[in-house]
Amino acid sequence: MDAGITQVSADIVQVRMPLPYALNLVNCYLLRGDSGWTLLDTGLNTPAGRDQWARAMRALGIQARDIEKIVLTHMHPDHFGLAGWWQRQADQPLPVYLPEGERAMAQVFYASENENSPRFHQWMLDCGLPPATVQRIEAALASTGDLTRPHPIAEQTLRAGTMARLGGRSFRAIHAPGHSDGQLIFYDEADRLLLSGDHVLMRITPNIGSWPHTQPDPLGRYLRSLRELAALDVRLALPGHDSLIHDWRGRINELLAHHEVRLGDTLAALAAGAETVYEVAARLFKLERLSAHEWRFALAEALAHLQYLRPRERAACDCDGLMRWRAL
Repeated sequence: MDAGITQVSADIVQVRMPLPYALNLVNCYLLRGDSGWTLLDTGLNTPAGRDQWARAMRALGIQARDIEKIVLTHMHPDHFGLAGWWQRQADQPLPVYLPEGERAMAQVFYASENENSPRFHQWMLDCGLPPATVQRIEAALASTGDLTRPHPIAEQTLRAGTMARLGGRSFRAIHAPGHSDGQLIFYDEADRLLLSGDHVLMRITPNIGSWPHTQPDPLGRYLRSLRELAALDVRLALPGHDSLIHDWRGRINELLAHHEVRLGDTLAALAAGAETVYEVAARLFKLERLSAHEWRFALAEALAHLQYLRPRERAACDCDGLMRWRAL
């Protein structure tokens, strides 16, 4: 196989797609079945991304007509970005499946004219971000949106708790909130194999952020989901980034411990005088090392930890306009 293309099993191939960010790779998967291949997640629509798919197809000796369908774990650009392009490669438009909640979110997030931009602008100001930084982040976000076009048409939905056929395997779709509200991961009980999306990653922690359209308490929902998923008998998990996961419960325990530490650091930041979300993020992350693209993730993650502490009576907020937080 070529670089970035790995045969995970007899019927599953991992394709590592390039990203123009600090997190520079996203894992996509091809699953072979009797009637064709299922493509799980797609990467960003860049020349490098399209070239990588061409290399993967040549390495496998397959063509666009051999792809049966596209399944997306969630709507973030690095997973969604090439879905519309891929859909148009076959003689007939390929079916694209999105988790039920993610389809509506994609329509809001990627629309060219909607409430998303002014709402996101005000959210960053309410977090205490300087206006000049807000402008840089908005410029970076606009360019990211360009890397998702053309968008897929007539997407179909997947629901948690149902069985999904991916390649020749039968998977149970499991709702995995936190990183994205409607994200689905897929469990093959017969083989004890899990397609874990961005829910559980090795070495790096998924971004758990609170965004303008995020449902309440994303960190609380994420931690609850991790504890529930620890009961799954998983031999091998195939994640959306980084390396394969061989110790499922061990990695979940590491993630739970990480967020306990991060919550303690958040309280320490408040005790040291940080009040705005921006000030807390500056104490949790080395913001001077981050790009404009990464700043918004730092902000959203700091806010998710603050919001986790509030209903648990460990922090309070004057949240009318500019948010000002304090420890209890």
